[in-house]
Amino acid sequence: MTKPLDPKLIPKYVNELEAPPVYKPRIKRSPCTGRVKSHHYTISMNEFQQQLLPPGFPMTTVWGYGGNIKDPSTRKSVYFESTPGATFEAVKGVPAHVQWVNNITDSQLFAVDPTLHWANPNNMATPEPPFLPFPPGYPEAQSPIPLVTHLHGGEVSTDSDGGPNTWFTADEEIVGPDFVTSRYRYPNEQEATTLWYHDHTLGTTRLSVAGGLAGFYLLRDPKNKIERLLPKGPYEIPLVIQDRSFNEDGSYLYPEEGNNPDIHPYWVPSFTGNTIMVNGKVWPNLNVKRRQYRFRFLNGSNARVYNLSFSNNMKFLQIGSDGGFLPRAVKLKELLIGPGERADVLVDFSNMCAGTSIILRNNANTPFPGGSPPDPETVGQIMQFTVLKSKPKPPKKLLRRLNKIPKFKPNAPSRLITLNVINTPNGPQELLLDGQKFVSPVSETPLVGSTEIWEVPNLANNVHPIHIHLIQFQILNRQKMDIDAYREEWTRLNGKLPLDHPTIPLPVEPFLIGNPIPPASNERGWKDTVLMLPGEVTRIIARWAPQDAKRVKPGENLFPFDPSRGSGYVWHCHILEHEDNEMMRPLEVRSCSYSTKRGYRGWKKDVTKILDEVNSELDDISKELSRL
Repeated sequence: MTKPLDPKLIPKYVNELEAPPVYKPRIKRSPCTGRVKSHHYTISMNEFQQQLLPPGFPMTTVWGYGGNIKDPSTRKSVYFESTPGATFEAVKGVPAHVQWVNNITDSQLFAVDPTLHWANPNNMATPEPPFLPFPPGYPEAQSPIPLVTHLHGGEVSTDSDGGPNTWFTADEEIVGPDFVTSRYRYPNEQEATTLWYHDHTLGTTRLSVAGGLAGFYLLRDPKNKIERLLPKGPYEIPLVIQDRSFNEDGSYLYPEEGNNPDIHPYWVPSFTGNTIMVNGKVWPNLNVKRRQYRFRFLNGSNARVYNLSFSNNMKFLQIGSDGGFLPRAVKLKELLIGPGERADVLVDFSNMCAGTSIILRNNANTPFPGGSPPDPETVGQIMQFTVLKSKPKPPKKLLRRLNKIPKFKPNAPSRLITLNVINTPNGPQELLLDGQKFVSPVSETPLVGSTEIWEVPNLANNVHPIHIHLIQFQILNRQKMDIDAYREEWTRLNGKLPLDHPTIPLPVEPFLIGNPIPPASNERGWKDTVLMLPGEVTRIIARWAPQDAKRVKPGENLFPFDPSRGSGYVWHCHILEHEDNEMMRPLEVRSCSYSTKRGYRGWKKDVTKILDEVNSELDDISKELSRL
């Protein structure tokens, strides 16, 4: 029987960090002009062994992506597989066509919990307690393996989004209910930014990503003036941070018993590993020259939030967030980054002495924000930078303005949506959005071209990083609330969780505390994932249009595809264990609504009616609170 590996026995900073290689596309050109028309890839999901732990330790069986890359020595195209997968280098305006291939034919690396709502390729019946221990668990749940890849942050059509129901098994022998094709088209019309790709299979995303199915997708704009001022080549390095646990034989260690084993035998509310891995290396070192570097940070962990800082307390610049460059560079000493979030960062080593070693640290509690502090000897450390002897090179001066972020005005009714948890004495049993399960009737149906404010009170005890597919949004503010009073009144209105009826929204105004808190300076750009803290309402403004749209009216579609066609999108918590246990909801973009079918007057009349009903309800709640 394998034994857990003590993380304190793993030597730090002997692994040398490597930047993921770059996929080499097949290029299609115009026969007349020679202009590049599109990039084409064939990328497979594979099982193999990789050296994640330092030399001398056993290799680890992982899941990863494979495809053709340019060999750095011969410059020829060679096949390569790794976790994280190689990086896509996409170009704005040049669509990428990717044929995704599921080559994993064995069995799952970790225990599939068939009591969850999951892909279920064998259509097995949901088991009843008492449940079988794992291993072996339920063989029908372990094989065949359903997979699907999602481009996180991408403006893509529904049939290329990689939604949870578009999974398929090896050779596409069995496909999910919404499966259309495994050949995806990414238009690459949005702003240059750091995207990433990862598995998104219904009910097993946490297992596939923990096994290794993730990688970078960098979208570049050759016309962007800021890019010319930034470090390039070996001085631009994407860094995906993931926490993992290992057994002594080198295998991954993921929990095999749930916190409520009589309800969900193998599901745990969150997975946090006891080691830190960066770019597929446990506690690596990176040798750097005395110059500026550009690091593209990605929190690719299942559940852990990081608050990053350098051991010498040096400052650094954040220049970009999830969806592109920030309005201005922001000088920071700490960087808070939740699962799924990205941060484009400049770090200047030019003034450092040769031989200096700097540790990238983490001091975020787990679960965040009210959990335990990280062990400073293990997960409190991320990686090391060692400054080499070299001639110092000062960084280029940045422009004062990096990006112009448009100001949105809502032109559609706001949405009030809650984050809920069903608790037990042993911890969470299930997590919900607005009290609803994934299969409940669709309630988020924005009109294409419209702009909405979402108000989201977090009724749970911990942070939830909320991700919305298709669009980039903006954070308006956060505000403290009397969450206990709000939860009690919300429960009185709606009843026991999960709800079996449409949610009755409860306005937040009588429960607010203090003034709205504006977003941090490094949150004032484009976002597709936002940390929503407990005890607060988070407000975002979402426009259902492409990033580069100048003006758009409700009902007007400016996407290069019809987002209302197909199986739709989803929005969810990016703590993957939460996403896999009901904290995900479908989202359908409509192509018409009041503004197109009935005209502005009809729309205004209905909105006025809704506002009158809300104001009346607010008066009743205020009177009841006064009596209490």
